[in-house]
Amino acid sequence: MSGSSPGNTMRERVGSRRERIRLYVLLSANRRWMAFVLAAGMFVTLVLLGAFAVPTFRQYMIEYAPSRYVFQAYVGALITGVTLVVTIGLNVLSQEFGALGEQRNRMSGSMSFRGDVEDVFGSVSPPQPNDFLRALVDNTTEKADALEEAAAGNEDEEFVEDVGQLTEDIRDNADVVSEQLENRQFGEYNVVKAALDYNYSWKISQARRLQSQYEGDMDRETLRKLIDLVDILGFYGPAREHIKTLYFQWQLVDLSRGMLYLSVPSLAITSALAMYLAPTSFPGTFLGISNLVWIVSAGMATGSLPFLFLTSYILRIVTVTKRTLAIGPFILRSSESSRDIEWE
Repeated sequence: MSGSSPGNTMRERVGSRRERIRLYVLLSANRRWMAFVLAAGMFVTLVLLGAFAVPTFRQYMIEYAPSRYVFQAYVGALITGVTLVVTIGLNVLSQEFGALGEQRNRMSGSMSFRGDVEDVFGSVSPPQPNDFLRALVDNTTEKADALEEAAAGNEDEEFVEDVGQLTEDIRDNADVVSEQLENRQFGEYNVVKAALDYNYSWKISQARRLQSQYEGDMDRETLRKLIDLVDILGFYGPAREHIKTLYFQWQLVDLSRGMLYLSVPSLAITSALAMYLAPTSFPGTFLGISNLVWIVSAGMATGSLPFLFLTSYILRIVTVTKRTLAIGPFILRSSESSRDIEWE
């Protein structure tokens, strides 16, 4: 087994500072604050355009009356958006519907998986998703330490060195992820972030290559420890995918509820502006800019809030989905630190 391992955490796997900032915006930034920041940016842009691109904004309103058509379009879009939200909510709820037999099969599958994991743990698994993932991660460290101890007496120094490298990689990654998962509440993105930070695909691949390359040089005890390590790493994949799915459902419910909350005041404001705003409304200036510019810009930014809220949530969901398309020992993203691997 040769070549340096890729970075374990997502932060380590991205290269430049620019990519790290991009990853923070797409994943880690608070979704609600992101929507309001986007709305604020839109408001400032519209104010500047109204102040400088159209110096005689009130005269422009008298001649073309653009705000009436714009806010009418906003009203229609918001009503359509509410319909979309209801559809999303019903789609999420549909996952919970089913006959008794289907619900029993879901329960049996869940209990069967937990039973298999608990056979490895030797104890009852934690009920909380973050603690369950943490127990899996900590157990991979225990299995790796047991493998390293069993391999210590092997005469093949290269095998001992490769086992030590794999064990150190697992231990370092597990320590970081276990700390991130401690005292976390499901529904927070930090739980999913910690799950993504455990690079189990690479570890399964390297453990299986160890088995293939040195199987003839290992005694039965060492081989059994290596198989135990592969098994516990194999449990992490479906566990992460299940928790990711639950998180997506949780987020879609929050998204639906948040959009409904925002749609009501946005619809009221844009409807009022479409009906009652006239070129002679709000005379005077503020900070040297016509009050009409401030009002129109604020109305458009407010009317866009539900869409910006939807955008911020969907950006995170699709980014997480893209980074977890494969399950098991498949590595879809290239990594600078893993290009020199010698495949046999």
